Amino acid sequence: MSSVSEAPSGARVLIVGSGGREHALAAAVKRSPKVAHLMVAGGPNAGLAAIAEEVTDIDAAAATADLVIIGPEGPLAEGLADRLRAAGRVVFGPSAEAAQLESSKAYTKHVCAILGLPTAKAEIAESLEDALAALKRMGAPVVVKADGLAAGKGVVMAETMEEAEAAVRDAMDGAFGEAGHRVVLEEKLTGPEVSLFALSDGNVVREFASARDYKRAFDGDEGPNTGGMGAVSPAPGFTDELAEEAMTTIVRPTLDWLADRGTPYIGVLYAGLMLTEDGPKLIEYNVRFGDPECQIMWERVTSDPYELIYATAAGTLETAPLTLSDGSAVGVVVAANGYPGPVEKGEPIRGLDEVAAAGAAVFHAGTRPEGGEVLSNGGRVLTVVATGPTVAEARRDVYAALTHLDWPGGRMRTDIAQ
Repeated sequence: MSSVSEAPSGARVLIVGSGGREHALAAAVKRSPKVAHLMVAGGPNAGLAAIAEEVTDIDAAAATADLVIIGPEGPLAEGLADRLRAAGRVVFGPSAEAAQLESSKAYTKHVCAILGLPTAKAEIAESLEDALAALKRMGAPVVVKADGLAAGKGVVMAETMEEAEAAVRDAMDGAFGEAGHRVVLEEKLTGPEVSLFALSDGNVVREFASARDYKRAFDGDEGPNTGGMGAVSPAPGFTDELAEEAMTTIVRPTLDWLADRGTPYIGVLYAGLMLTEDGPKLIEYNVRFGDPECQIMWERVTSDPYELIYATAAGTLETAPLTLSDGSAVGVVVAANGYPGPVEKGEPIRGLDEVAAAGAAVFHAGTRPEGGEVLSNGGRVLTVVATGPTVAEARRDVYAALTHLDWPGGRMRTDIAQ
């Protein structure tokens, strides 16, 4: 193991997680000449299997790693970063205490109230009776959120009281498991949504990049919320001035507060924002890179990704190179028919080499390798990304590349970044 003051060469890196976000992180880190070996823990993924050693014992693998990157929110909420840091590992990912910013929406509302952060008005209810009473006070339209982790699916935009009551009953009847034992009811803000990502080493905070995520399942922003059907970076219309306003009024105060409490935040903080007439307002925090935003943003990074992530984990972020291309990146998620509901698995996906040959990056999420083929293995299966000088050119190129994909069981939105 090396000193934490400088990113070591010949490095061994462990990535925890097996989705499209983790494939993108692995591909980014692998670009560094300083990385000699990649390990991944989290389950089958045909894309990750092609570039990393699959491991099952996280603690044993971490003991041999120079850097551990924790991708998903679940292990962070469960305290994996705490356990590995206590064992002397260099870890990219916040503590369980800090991860409450995502694992409990009620906790985040509490932080917003303490700090006076610009956010939607909200009420928190721990029983069906209290929730229905709060709905009557707030009226519709209203946003109904399960308090805990729900894989990006625990939010309902209810336009009517009937829809709101149904959403509350579903959450509290167990539709999202333990995540729905408490609900947060919020006023519905209006304006464009933006995802703003910042890196923090526990002391220094730096803006990373912005993106716009397309949550709804179908074209025209119709249908149920999903984990994300595509994204574009940088977020259209999100000026440097708006970004600095959000960093100054929302992100930095939150991270300073955590540091002052003795729970410094180490990793990436993802602020979901609404650009209202009154300026940026916080919708929610996530304590990891978004998926599919991660796949899009790292395609824009021109500095060494491994050195940047290592510096964030090791407390040397202030001097780490961080440069992004001036152009745009557009990513389109290819999901299994039926997503976000039940889907078929085990279907062969062909044409991936042709998609890549057309100039796009292909990131695997719900796939598994078998018998020399790539098979579908989940709801959101692939994210295909293209970059270009403009959004229009990146969009044109990603959809052109996708014409080479041969998977009858897949579907995508056709209006990402339109």
